[in-house]
This record gives sequence, structure tokens and C-alpha cells, in this order.
Amino acid sequence: MKIKLRYSSGNILSPDVHKIGILAVGSPLENHGAALPIDTDSKIAAYLALQASIQTGAMFLGILYAGTEYDYVKHGVHMKVEDLIERELKPTLRSARRSLNLEKIVLVNGHGGNVPLKDYLGKLEAELGLKIILNNRIVEIEGPHAGTGELSMGAALGFLDESRLDEHCDFKVYPEVGMVGLTEARKAEKGIDKGAMTVEKNGVHVDPDLGQKMLDDAVEAIIKDVEVLLAH
Repeated sequence: MKIKLRYSSGNILSPDVHKIGILAVGSPLENHGAALPIDTDSKIAAYLALQASIQTGAMFLGILYAGTEYDYVKHGVHMKVEDLIERELKPTLRSARRSLNLEKIVLVNGHGGNVPLKDYLGKLEAELGLKIILNNRIVEIEGPHAGTGELSMGAALGFLDESRLDEHCDFKVYPEVGMVGLTEARKAEKGIDKGAMTVEKNGVHVDPDLGQKMLDDAVEAIIKDVEVLLAH
């Protein structure tokens, strides 16, 4: 017996939204100081992707279990961008396209090291027959690594360990906080050095309201991407 699927049911922007998938891309093995877990970027990206899926009706595809990073940033375990694409991203998208009849994808990126993925989107689109948007909004607004932005989002989402905030800015033990102690990264990228100097001077603080505002801002940006894909 053939089942007719009811694509018009539920809280959706349009029945056509089911042709769009939302996949989170983070970094599951990356140090974030004392108060945040190593999969902070993945948790944030997954939350954003799921919320955008809930609010639009687009297909939630989960999260990619890997991330890439610039060679000069050494604070976790990452893959080369080419390996990330060939071994993780491409098979995931191919499977989603085949199983769900998807035509369009929003990649929700929660990790700055994944930004180079944008240079490969054209080739991926041609090979997989998909239209792909890489959404980097949370990366653009969160500020220094493991700093006030991520701490505040961690508080808003409930995975911040506030009992360890006093040791979080011990840069000798946690050099990745603000990337203060990542000398190679600071020399290679002026933006990283500027953020590190800010953390050195002002430290960090936790503001759950700020964290929620940042999350809401990013979800709104993802929803706009879904609307763009719906219109084209």
C-alpha cells in the first residue's frame, strides 16, 4: 500500500519547505576552558539548527560529527577541510538527498574553523545536485573563543559549569580562552590577536540574557536563509 504523505500538515512556512534540510556543523573535540565542554560549538550549532527547523518546518538533519580548523589554531582535534568534505559532509548530504528527496540545504556553522567550507560549496552543489547555503551568523557575533559570548550562550542553554568560572581565565592552564595563549594563532590573524587582547584586558563575564539574544539572532538569520531558498 502506497502512503500519501501530508506535506501541508503542521506548523510550516510552506509544503515546499520539506525540500529543504538544515544540518548543523560544529567542532566536537575542542577545548573551551574550564567552564564549557569540548563540544560547545556542536551543541550551539545543533540548538540553532533544531530551532530553525521547528520554526520553519524544514527537515532537521542533525549534526556532523567532525570539524576542520586553520593550521595555526591548535586547541582541539580536527580534520583537514578536504577530508571533512569527502568523508563526512558529502556522504551525509548525499544520503539526505536520496532518503528525503531534498533539493536545498542550510549548513548551520557553529565553529569559526569551518568557514573555509564556503570555498567548496559550488563544487558540492554541482556534484550532489543541491543548492547549499552556509550560515555563519553565530560565528560572526559570538566574539573571542570561550569568551563572554560562548559563556553566556552556555548559560542560556544550561551547559555552563558556573562553579569553574574562577579558573576559566587561567591562561597558563587554559590558553585557548580568548586564544590568549595560542601564540601562533595570534601572530597569524590580527582578528584573533585583537580578541585575545580584549580578553586579557577585560576578562570574561556571563550574561544569560545576552546569550539568549545571540542565539535568537542566529536562529532568525537561519530562518531568513530558509525563506531565501523557498523563494528560489
